[in-house]
Amino acid sequence: MSVKIRLMRVGKRKQPSYRVVVADERQARDGRIIETIGNYGPRQDPSHLEIKNDRALDWLRKGAQPTESVQKLLTVSGVWAEFVADKSGPVDTKLNRRGFSTGRAVTTKTKKRPEPEVAAPAKEAVAEEVVAEAVSEAVAEEVVAEAVAEEVVTEAVSEEVVEESAE
Repeated sequence: MSVKIRLMRVGKRKQPSYRVVVADERQARDGRIIETIGNYGPRQDPSHLEIKNDRALDWLRKGAQPTESVQKLLTVSGVWAEFVADKSGPVDTKLNRRGFSTGRAVTTKTKKRPEPEVAAPAKEAVAEEVVAEAVSEAVAEEVVAEAVAEEVVTEAVSEEVVEESAE
């Protein structure tokens, strides 16, 4: 029998409140329950949350799996942090698999590829090339500017020579 810690809806229409219950996962949302361990009222400001921490921790230690919303509520009440501290290994839940950091990180079964050590020198070489290109471009601009200045001077001198010879 797989046991879940989940929310059971109670209250009038458009005015929900929930009980935090322990139930067999095959039962309906509002079906037969094993134990009520708390209440949650989301419509109050601030939200009302009352959980029997010792009972919730007891059920977690027995292997009951919380739903995503209940896991968030257990995190708020502090039960989840106590449960994670008791565990020796990683805690595997839907929220952890989706990337939420509610406990210890869950290791995946993918192989880690070692990064090639050549990548770092290659980056340095690329940086040196970029610096060299920038320096060469600056030098080229100076050379072009000097060449243009020389052409202007030679044109002015040649015009003066042409004018003197014409007279």
